[in-house]
Amino acid sequence: MAEINITINGAKVVAEEGQTIVEAAKKAGYYIPTLCHMDGLKPLGVCRMCVVKVDCASGLIPACNTRIYKGMRVVTEDDDILAARRSVLRLILSNHPNNCMVCEKNGRCELETLAHKYLPAGEITSDWGRAKSNYPIEDNNPLIEWDRNKCIMCSRCVRTCNEIVVRGAIGCDTVKGFTAIADVPKDKDSALADCELCGQCITACPTGALMGKREKHCGRSWDLKKVRTTCPYCGTGCSIDLYVNPKTKRVVKAEGSKDGPVNWGRTCVKGRFGYEFVHSMERITTPLIKKDGEFFPATWDEAYDLIASNFKEIKEKYGSDSLGVFACSRSVNEDNYLLTKLARAVFGTNNVDNCARVCHAPSVAGLSAVFGTGAATNSFDQVSGGDVLFVTGSNTTEAHPIIGMNIKRAVKNGAKLIVADPRKIELVKHADYFLPLRPGTNVALFSGLMHVIMKEGLHDREFIEKRTKGFDAFAKNLEKFTPEYTARITGVSPSVIKEAARMMGEAKNLMIYYSLGITEHAWGTQGVMSLGHLALLTGSVGRPSTGVNVLRGQNNVQGACDMGALPDIFIGYQKVADPAARAKFEKAWGAKMPENPGLRSTEMLSMMADKKIRGFYILGEDPAHTDPDISHIRKNLGALDFLVVQEMFMTETAKFAHVVLPASSFAEQNGTYANGERRIQLVNQAVPPLSGKENWQIICDVMERMGYNGPKYSHASEIFDEMTKVADHFIGGCTWEGLREKGIQWPCPPGSNGTETMYTEKFSHPDGLGVFTPIDFREPSEWPDSEYEFILSTGRRREHYNNGSMTRRTGIYKVWDHETVEMNPYDASRLNIIDGENVKVVSRRGEVSVRAAVTDKSPIGTVWMSFHYQDVLTNLVTNSTYDSVVKCPEYKVCAVRVEKINV
Repeated sequence: MAEINITINGAKVVAEEGQTIVEAAKKAGYYIPTLCHMDGLKPLGVCRMCVVKVDCASGLIPACNTRIYKGMRVVTEDDDILAARRSVLRLILSNHPNNCMVCEKNGRCELETLAHKYLPAGEITSDWGRAKSNYPIEDNNPLIEWDRNKCIMCSRCVRTCNEIVVRGAIGCDTVKGFTAIADVPKDKDSALADCELCGQCITACPTGALMGKREKHCGRSWDLKKVRTTCPYCGTGCSIDLYVNPKTKRVVKAEGSKDGPVNWGRTCVKGRFGYEFVHSMERITTPLIKKDGEFFPATWDEAYDLIASNFKEIKEKYGSDSLGVFACSRSVNEDNYLLTKLARAVFGTNNVDNCARVCHAPSVAGLSAVFGTGAATNSFDQVSGGDVLFVTGSNTTEAHPIIGMNIKRAVKNGAKLIVADPRKIELVKHADYFLPLRPGTNVALFSGLMHVIMKEGLHDREFIEKRTKGFDAFAKNLEKFTPEYTARITGVSPSVIKEAARMMGEAKNLMIYYSLGITEHAWGTQGVMSLGHLALLTGSVGRPSTGVNVLRGQNNVQGACDMGALPDIFIGYQKVADPAARAKFEKAWGAKMPENPGLRSTEMLSMMADKKIRGFYILGEDPAHTDPDISHIRKNLGALDFLVVQEMFMTETAKFAHVVLPASSFAEQNGTYANGERRIQLVNQAVPPLSGKENWQIICDVMERMGYNGPKYSHASEIFDEMTKVADHFIGGCTWEGLREKGIQWPCPPGSNGTETMYTEKFSHPDGLGVFTPIDFREPSEWPDSEYEFILSTGRRREHYNNGSMTRRTGIYKVWDHETVEMNPYDASRLNIIDGENVKVVSRRGEVSVRAAVTDKSPIGTVWMSFHYQDVLTNLVTNSTYDSVVKCPEYKVCAVRVEKINV
């Protein structure tokens, strides 16, 4: 924007052309009061608190929606302006409760603040001689309370829901004056019926009209301690503020951090309301030792002695490779780094892995094959510059709600959207093209799209020639994937394939988004590679607002991989097979490093019954709930000679442990996470650990008890400093203090400020070129047949997370407290199944009883379930076939039948 000169209160000010008066004044340090205005929303100008005088206007005008012009002269305050503002406040207060002393918003209420600033004290509590509204409080929403009596009709909640969340759950009554109310759209039959419970309306509300139910009566705002940290749920990496009551030392509220580099104050339902598990009465707070099949509390020394003696005995009798470590994609980087040290320096094995194995291991392998590095290429906020967005294998609004909001907002601002998914996910309503492919046919669809792009000459020849290799063989392999051939495999219309491909090929900035719908297949790695090829083919990589953007599942699944919690790499993706890398870590860690790559988690879990793995240490993961074919997993866990589980709750996996160690929650830890855009951010301790120890302290204690003489850390920042030294090529330019403001995106070598956009000049392969590789379509390992007629696909719900151990212990559980199996109305009618009745879902491996949800979200022949619920263990039926490259399970395609339950 060009700079122009204006005058505010007689002083010359340099402002940006196109700014409103409020924006220009704020930047120049001049205060203008507002009520209806809020950063991030389109200006409206209904409250009239922001009125000012301008040289070109005869009366007072609203500053929030008036654009500046060159030479404009503005007066922000004089007697006339003050009188107008007082009149506005008196009018609002005449129909507003005057019970500020008992209002939960007291001290944070914008109306209260302005009343104290502009009105005499006696006027603030006046009833103004009229009866005030007395609406009943709307409390049918499970998490949000709506007191319409306190509503001042600023419409900030309405506009936030429509413009930022792009949900439209809250509408506005057409009536004006004292009887006007904010309300749901008129076709809804109850307040906030279509609400996704993100809590943004609460944040937007300037008064106490909208409040979180569980935030009430938890302490006055001025008494609460605010601690900024990073959300512990999905891989988006939102910054959140935790509010702690210093008397009770409890987290009582969470809000999005207004300057968070990823979310800018926004939250989803979990980020806003998912903190209560921290203080659950079910938390494990002391070590537990199993005796005769039952757990008993133990001292730390008792637990450590038992752990050390058993692991030492197994190592001495059966060798280092009979031990294994399962690191945690939900815990901080520092914990995971130490677990790799436990495995390699203490156990003496490379048998260490994390749950990326069962979700995004194909991303690491597939993107590495194409680009040289296995991570997202671009930043989340670059979506605003994309003119075509391709979302595939991602139910974004449910699994990554903040990214979903960003995509919907980009579409609202003019971007084109193409969605490829078997189900009618929410984004389909916003899409220009919907490609409803059969589950398991991703590679064929992507090949068909690229066939059209190439045949119609829409590929970027210059980019391909200068920056890639292997194109000729790749192009020849694509020839058979005509739209008609692709349609026979995928079920997507040839005409839709052509039109979507043309839109991609003609895009200036094509951004590709994907998640587990691409990776969790027998050919998941090839699916990821195909998306990388699509980016190379169109030249859509190496620039802002392009690239392949991985939507990571868990909060630190990226970080766990970065830290070397994989069987073939050290921290920073240094290969364990590289003698120079081993020598480096032998010197740094003071122990000999094992040479051969270790076993993957899926391999370790399958080798326990035959005693190839005898001892196992797990931090925060629950394979007895979340891995496929869990009957097999449970049998193997039960065969271990010795199992240690470090956990917050008694999970399905913890039940098999010989020793359970208490884990600390995100609110009790210091450390770092790395989100899906490679951004390393701080996790700051808000409350003391219930057990008295952070996770890293426990891991260090175990290593020391086993005889390892490592560094004596006093804070997680010291572990981070060590990490930067042993991976200086990767994060050597990072410092703990440097992460405080907005984090840093790796790679960040010494002297760097991080990397927002990867591959701007070259790819990470030794020759700097991107790689095309011919890929053929292969069918999933298990298709429906006469006995098992449906495809079962699995995924996540917005309200829950992973095994549900955290969300199940919050108020969110009331929103969706039971599992369902989605099935198409045609299939339900054919089987005489009605919505809400209990049915059995049966596969070759097991069965579960579950409530039917009849919906056209799922196509004919496909049913869908999540995996969050302990009482419906979906993974009893899922498929244990693994990806051919990295051994990731095929969660997305499993043959089942659905049966009525005879009563």
